[in-house]
Amino acid sequence: MALTKSNVPPIADIDVAAMNARYAKERERRLRKGGQKDYVPPKGALPDVAKDPDVEIVPRPPITGRTDVVVLGCGFGGTLAGVQLARQGVSDFLMLDTAGDFGGVWYWNRYPGIQCDNDAYCYLPLLEETGFVPSKKFADGWEIQGYIRQIAEQFGFADKAVFQTQVTSLIWDEGAARWQVGTNRGDQIEARFVIMANGVLNMPKLPALEGIDAFKGKLFHTARWDYRYTGGEPGRPELDRLADKTVAIVGTGATAIQAVPILAQYAKKLYVIQRTPATVDARPNPPTDRTWFENQPPGWQAARQANFQRGAMESFGPGDEDLVSDFWTEISRNIAAELAEEGWPEIGSEEYLARRAEMDHRVMERFRRRVDALVEDGTIGEALKPYYYFMCKRPLSSDTYYPAFNRSNVELVDVSETRGIQKLTENGFVANGTEYPCDCVIFASGFEVTSDLERRWGIAKIEGTEGRSLYDHWREGPLTLHGTMTHGFPNQFYIGYIQGGLNASVTEQFGRQGEHIAWIIGKALRRGAERVEPTKQAMEDYVAHFEATTIDQSDFLNSCPPSYFNNEGAKEHKWGLFRPWGAGWDDFLRFLGDWREAGDMEGLDLRISHEAQLEGGREEA
Repeated sequence: MALTKSNVPPIADIDVAAMNARYAKERERRLRKGGQKDYVPPKGALPDVAKDPDVEIVPRPPITGRTDVVVLGCGFGGTLAGVQLARQGVSDFLMLDTAGDFGGVWYWNRYPGIQCDNDAYCYLPLLEETGFVPSKKFADGWEIQGYIRQIAEQFGFADKAVFQTQVTSLIWDEGAARWQVGTNRGDQIEARFVIMANGVLNMPKLPALEGIDAFKGKLFHTARWDYRYTGGEPGRPELDRLADKTVAIVGTGATAIQAVPILAQYAKKLYVIQRTPATVDARPNPPTDRTWFENQPPGWQAARQANFQRGAMESFGPGDEDLVSDFWTEISRNIAAELAEEGWPEIGSEEYLARRAEMDHRVMERFRRRVDALVEDGTIGEALKPYYYFMCKRPLSSDTYYPAFNRSNVELVDVSETRGIQKLTENGFVANGTEYPCDCVIFASGFEVTSDLERRWGIAKIEGTEGRSLYDHWREGPLTLHGTMTHGFPNQFYIGYIQGGLNASVTEQFGRQGEHIAWIIGKALRRGAERVEPTKQAMEDYVAHFEATTIDQSDFLNSCPPSYFNNEGAKEHKWGLFRPWGAGWDDFLRFLGDWREAGDMEGLDLRISHEAQLEGGREEA
């Protein structure tokens, strides 16, 4: 099936030089000197983010004793690690999470309107293995949370989760060759291995605002939505208790795009406080055609994920279809359609990138024209238009966000000139020198994603050999072998955007990291190894190769307005999300697969236990 180009305006309609200058100007208007210091973890007037506002903590005695593995996190990363451990025959493990159930980000985020932002048939993993059928293309949050629990139940490890528990310390005991895991519940667990799957969207943040403790109204972060105040409940967003309330929502990212239309429907008055407008496309979200789903051939999901990867992160080639065919893949699809019209001429990387830059402008102009078509007031519409490159901020979709600004009870408060709200007062907020009285301020201000590790992991102490802090070890960015282990921290593994391959489906990326980690743990246990650590040389060689071949995105990120993508406008991007394995995702999987196939665990220093040595070496499975 031929690729069909979307209806983008011709490049002749765009003054590219003037638009690039406009992008740079809009970026500079929004930069703040403090960078990540302008955001802080919720505290003071806001509830403790480690506590669940809807579930009482259940008393329990402290956990002591030994286990083979502790997994930190019961979101997709931790749950997929659990799947892979089970597949490796590792059954002695615990999973720890501050939440009250499986789900991770999908447990904590219950705000009205929450859905996934990309194709559920790619995003929700293991669909063929579990038989789960997503209800629609962009599945609801409560559905996703339930599916994560279903995975744990079907693979037989749901009973290994310990909820409402915050890890406070991870200290390596060299004599015992174990991690001493301490928690806020008094637990003292001795774990042979630790898997850090504590999430990307894990730690909420909010602007470091003057007066945040002075405000006498209601404050909460969208990741801790208070339905007792707003009315409604997850999956039933009838916010009837806001009928007499004036509400302000701070931020216009992925969360606000989904929550604003529902707040607009129920609040007496809604202020939408915007520093940088979002890119918002149409959101066709049909229910799943069960006949289509049930007639898919074996391997269909992996093929769909691979196709999405090409469209969203790489490029389509001759003969490719676009199986997802939405805004994520639009630029690649359009370029491929034009190349097909030209008979697929051979072009070099420079020409391809030039075409991509041109198509980026055309697609962004389409987005801006969509605002004109949906927002009645031209002044408001202009303020809502995104002036930056396509992937500077997470692209979004909604059919109801822009029309919400046509309602008489909705007011856009653009704070780009002051680079954010100026302060809170007892009665409301101050923006552009004006005080706006309100009853409730809701922070849709995002998460600690690319900031320093201490800010986003929430674990006071992580100490490896010789008492060295992992935070100090990675002060200038990660140092790893395979993106999953580091020298000086034996038996510790990491899942996340850390020095490895980059996939458009985060669950596919995390799942493959879990696969690699579980293979190493399973191999080590079968060999009777009590200690597994990358050698310093192996780590340095891997880092050198990664740094020499990765695609440097610094110039691009430094052209973008502040966001979590570039750590609020930081010049250096040591924790940047988009630092992929240079030769691409498929090559990275081949690299890891070849390493495992060799079987000798090259680059790892294994210490076999005394018991295993007496046995003369254990049989390998």
